[in-house]
Amino acid sequence: MAERPGVRITGVHALSALGRGAEAQLAGVLAGTPAFRPVGRFDTTARRVGVAATLPETGALPDELAEAVDVACAAARLDAGARAGAPLLLAAHGGAGVPALAGELARRCGLAGAPRVYTSACVSASTAVADAAALIGRGDVDRVVVAAGYLVEPDQYALFDAGRALATDGAVRPFSAGRRGLLLGDGVAAVVLESAEAARRRDAPTLAAVLGWGRAGDAHHPCQPDPQGRGLARAVGAALRRAGLDPEQIGYVNANATGTGYSDAAEAAALRLAWGEHAGRVPVSSTKALHGHALEASGLLELVVTVLAVRHGKLPVNAGWLGPDEACPLDVIRDAPRPAATGYALSLNSAFGGANTALLVGAA
Repeated sequence: MAERPGVRITGVHALSALGRGAEAQLAGVLAGTPAFRPVGRFDTTARRVGVAATLPETGALPDELAEAVDVACAAARLDAGARAGAPLLLAAHGGAGVPALAGELARRCGLAGAPRVYTSACVSASTAVADAAALIGRGDVDRVVVAAGYLVEPDQYALFDAGRALATDGAVRPFSAGRRGLLLGDGVAAVVLESAEAARRRDAPTLAAVLGWGRAGDAHHPCQPDPQGRGLARAVGAALRRAGLDPEQIGYVNANATGTGYSDAAEAAALRLAWGEHAGRVPVSSTKALHGHALEASGLLELVVTVLAVRHGKLPVNAGWLGPDEACPLDVIRDAPRPAATGYALSLNSAFGGANTALLVGAA
């Protein structure tokens, strides 16, 4: 693949119910076995649904985030001086306590002061990545550390259960007929992003490049997406324009698809709006069917999975598939991982309130 300008990804780490570490995420999504199990972390006997994708042994979220940042920085071969110049962008669920968490995490991991926090629901982490890429692209900083974390806990679990958003059959079935909803999952991840020049100066390992990004809102409804997918379509178009790529060059889409009726159909509509008939020829899957929905951390966990899969040359299956839905006429990856035809991929995320993001990456 020809060299293109872009922001380099030089270090990653992630955990989910698929396991701990980047290699565990890759192995898990390529195995294609969903990681949902009965929740043992708290009592669900009063809930309609009692399963989630949880990793059995996890520490407190601050500790897991610190480990993720340290491992990602070590993978990027950042010394103490390079860390000290890197700001932290943190995506996490919560309110007034998140800025304090971010400040403590930056101090604990030796990063620059004054971190930013992102609490914009399911586009939090992907928005942080887009902001990091913009900061680096403008030359404001050489590198940024983006971290994100959500561990399944009783409050959000109860809200999604009470809202009848959780799948009562214990499976997430993106784009499939018979889909019944989403399931929550653990997700903690950290990514080191650097300018191409800074990475070259350090002879840093490069896993991939963030070549484009897009953000757009549709403001259709507080919870339901625009059925025509106009906001997400604009985000996809913006990511392609920034990268200078055509739709025909994209070899994979890791979709936001949560397994819910309205949102999956709206996402399929967005891809058709953005790409026309070509939308039906691009391989698509949603890895949420394997590791669950990690809320604010979803965008970063899914970006890591997308980068690793494309770099490995195999695309994850869309688990839980029962049959086609005429509202989702896409090339959904079923049965077995598919070879990657190109090194370019999109990772898409959407959130309540009509927020949409698209991150476009190219394998190194």
